[in-house]
Amino acid sequence: MTITNEHSCHSLGIVEKKYHTFAKPPSKMTLESGAELGPITIAYETYGRLNDKGDNAILLTHAFSGDSHAAGYYESSGNNDKPGWWDFMIGPGKGIDTDNYFVICPNILGSCMGSTGPGSIDPATGQPYGLNFPMMTIGDMVETQKILVNFLGISQLHAVIGGSVGGMQVLEWCVRFPEMIRAALPIATTMRHSALAIAFNEIARQAIMADPNWKHGNYYSGQKPDMGLAVARMIGHVTYLSDEAMRRKFGRRLQNSNEFSFGFNGDFQVESYLHYQGHKFVDRFDANSVLYITKAADYFDVVEQIGKPLAKTARRLKYLVVSYSSDWLYPTYQAKELVQSLKRSGQDVSFCEIEADCGHDAFLIPDQRLTNLIKGFLDGIS
Repeated sequence: MTITNEHSCHSLGIVEKKYHTFAKPPSKMTLESGAELGPITIAYETYGRLNDKGDNAILLTHAFSGDSHAAGYYESSGNNDKPGWWDFMIGPGKGIDTDNYFVICPNILGSCMGSTGPGSIDPATGQPYGLNFPMMTIGDMVETQKILVNFLGISQLHAVIGGSVGGMQVLEWCVRFPEMIRAALPIATTMRHSALAIAFNEIARQAIMADPNWKHGNYYSGQKPDMGLAVARMIGHVTYLSDEAMRRKFGRRLQNSNEFSFGFNGDFQVESYLHYQGHKFVDRFDANSVLYITKAADYFDVVEQIGKPLAKTARRLKYLVVSYSSDWLYPTYQAKELVQSLKRSGQDVSFCEIEADCGHDAFLIPDQRLTNLIKGFLDGIS
């Protein structure tokens, strides 16, 4: 296969999605809600090689609608030309240099990208879980990741890195398993959702549940709630952008003519763009997974735990907190609150706000500044 991507000269090439299944009955996993779940399968990918000491592993946690395919290409699918979502960052000589580090990227619990979620088969019924899937938390996601890391024979991680909801997972790792990590790099994230973030998530959930095809989550054998899911994605996508990015990209430009249609088919380019994003999302994601993951993100709150003073016997972690100037979903003031809490607790903290007009999703866009920050931070961890 010929790879034509502009970063292909340093690409990892062909990668493979793998699966780890655990918590088989009767040894089910007890979730934070008290509910039990099992068996659980976590999809994951690895890049690079674990060294002889087993101390060069990096756990990469993805954003809300992401997956385990962070870098490289798949060999036999219709997406051969589509690299992983952070391919520009991961690979030989890149920010996360796979000549030096062994990278693990698991798909989160509750997702629909290979890990167990509401669309998975409930062994008790032989049908998809739907709303019978138990409510899970960011903490539950991290517990499954720890099980995977243990399965891979890793006792300590060089670092945990993630952006957005992935950044929440990073902070949860720091709270739950600080002894297992040397350093943490939370990007474009928060210690807990603001009322604004919760509000947008609830609007998205209501859009899905208002779709007549949703049927209280039991839509897997029939028509799916595509319209509700598309609207939910449109709502979310607006929060990932910025006013400046939308002004630069669309302004008030019309889609097909220089005159208004005086109808509701979408005169403006920004309308057409959101329709496209919504319908594209329908093709790859599950509506119930959106409900569960957004709720888990809303429940997330480590304000009290992250600010606790270190015990005299505890080891300090090294942190690099990164925010973006145009991120209005998780604004820089929230990153600064995180930095202050970490400093009060006695941790080793660095902070950088990157000037960018792309909004919350800026960390997913190639930017040499972020690459340099990550590379320098990782190389400086002892």
